[in-house]
Amino acid sequence: MARIHARKKGKSGSVHPHHETTPDWVQMETKEIEKLIVDLYKQGNSTSQIGITLRDQYGIPLVKMFTGMKITKILEKHGIRMKLPEDLTNLMRRALNIHKHLHDNWKDLHNKRQLHLTEAKVRRLVKYYKNKKLLPADWKYTREAAKLLIE
Repeated sequence: MARIHARKKGKSGSVHPHHETTPDWVQMETKEIEKLIVDLYKQGNSTSQIGITLRDQYGIPLVKMFTGMKITKILEKHGIRMKLPEDLTNLMRRALNIHKHLHDNWKDLHNKRQLHLTEAKVRRLVKYYKNKKLLPADWKYTREAAKLLIE
């Protein structure tokens, strides 16, 4: 299968190794891990930053292996719901940064194309999240709305 915006084939992504049991070196209980996740989120970390922190500082390789739930599901269980999914937020932030760059460097044709490709990814992701009912049906991506949501 080829890439979306390139004619190259590419390589498949990495896959976590399948483990039946949890590692012995982690001494934390499920409730402690959940409390730690909520505390890290309240400190201002995103879900991916929480996963990296748990992996690097606490030795927890996969949260789902210990709790049976992903980080976003644990946050929803504790009454914390994000306004927008993290991947959509990151793509919108990237599009805004490219647009800001193009405002100063208006002859940069390579980044002009990259802006079109990034905004196409945003629209495709919005369509996916509307079908999954994670975004309202009338939600639409515009640069002005993205500026208000991101900044």
